[in-house]
Amino acid sequence: MPVFDFSNTPDEKKDAVCTYETFHSNESVPSAEHPIMVLDNTKKQWKHHSSGVFTNPIKRTSFAFDEEEGTISADIIRIDARFTSLLRWLGENHINVRLSGENREDGYAVYKIREIAFGGGTKLSAEDGFLQFMIERLLASSAPTEEIDEDEQEEEGDDMKLTSLQSITDFMTCAGRTLPDNIRLWARRNLAVARSNEVSPEERRHAQRALSIMMNIQWKSNYFEAIDPQEARRILDEELYGMERVKQRIIETIIQINRTHTLPAYGLLLVGPAGTGKSQIAYAVARILKLPWTTLDMSSINDPEQLTGSSRVYANAKPGIIMDAFLMAGESSLVFIINELDKAASGKGNGNPADVLLTLLDNLGFTDNYMECMIPTVGVYPIATANDKENISAPLMSRFAVIDIPDYTSEEKKVIFSKFALPKVLKRMSLREEECIITPEALDAVIEKYKNTSGIRDLEQAAEHIAANALYQIEADHVTSVTFDAEMVRNLLG
Repeated sequence: MPVFDFSNTPDEKKDAVCTYETFHSNESVPSAEHPIMVLDNTKKQWKHHSSGVFTNPIKRTSFAFDEEEGTISADIIRIDARFTSLLRWLGENHINVRLSGENREDGYAVYKIREIAFGGGTKLSAEDGFLQFMIERLLASSAPTEEIDEDEQEEEGDDMKLTSLQSITDFMTCAGRTLPDNIRLWARRNLAVARSNEVSPEERRHAQRALSIMMNIQWKSNYFEAIDPQEARRILDEELYGMERVKQRIIETIIQINRTHTLPAYGLLLVGPAGTGKSQIAYAVARILKLPWTTLDMSSINDPEQLTGSSRVYANAKPGIIMDAFLMAGESSLVFIINELDKAASGKGNGNPADVLLTLLDNLGFTDNYMECMIPTVGVYPIATANDKENISAPLMSRFAVIDIPDYTSEEKKVIFSKFALPKVLKRMSLREEECIITPEALDAVIEKYKNTSGIRDLEQAAEHIAANALYQIEADHVTSVTFDAEMVRNLLG
């Protein structure tokens, strides 16, 4: 068990006694039933809100309560393993906190910790809300897989953002083994560079910037909650009309999570004509998985360095687009939407951007040249779109489950226009349905106009044009409603 002794003498630390046991939890919302820690309440039933500091006056890990009769200490009995490093940090820096808890038979169950004052201690990043930021990050993290011994603990030495060296240092100390091992070791090395006077100011600046980027990303485990098939179908129906076989194939692919609790081994490659809803499907899958999403447009990538970042030897060095995506999402689990994958092989002399994607898609880790660290990618689910799969290399194709998206039939286009596209535009323009009426003949004229175009983008633009014309007539000519027949539609749409 880890030993936390906040005394100053080596002899006292050597003889310290740990009073608590750790337990592993992945609860994201603490409560009296699922507390952060449990304190001994045999001496006294503690108040619902109790103030004091974490300390160790008798070589036992404890909390010193500020009571009317003076300071009374209570040993810690149990603590969530994610919070052991934070507890040490709070105690070493004598940070006054207020606990919220509930007295139970097994002890005082603490489910909230808030800073209240510093009591003359060293100025720390907690003054800027660091403590609450840290607690939220720990609650969002997974329990460490192994305990931290004391010697190793000594080694670790807007929204809240970690930018200063002080806040970064405090975060590393408090996060402990909730950080992936390779990132924790990488952070120590970069922190040493950022503090060193033996390197150039430019090197220190790069190290601090890289640390800030890495520590502001929530590095999550590869465990994913099961999905509800009915909810998944409802979300897909909201985004996509018809295409029942496509929806069924998508759900069959991602429902593997319900048994494995890991992402499917293959991403999704959606192939079909422009405007058939490929991007909408990708966004729907992100909603189903309850993950943030980011997009990568391969048609605008002509140099692999745009994806991998540039080396810190250059003054203007910066991370690549992929690393930026992690930072924007704020976490390592996300849906990566790769648009126009069939245009990924058009590099201009400095290498092939498609080759960079292979390392991302293999889920073995991705290395950014600026970060100089392997980024875990087990939480990345790729969804690619393409118009023509013939232009996609075999190695890239083998990383995906390919789903062909057919074009809509004329009857499907009628339903999409009348039940989805036009009502959506009318609602946005604050028009009532009875103010813009489309006759059956007018609907046929709209579909005939765009019978040779793929997808539904032209239909959406036609709905916009018709609704705008109706609104103009109502406002300018003071009519109560406009009914469009086939001739009016043909004249309006040209």
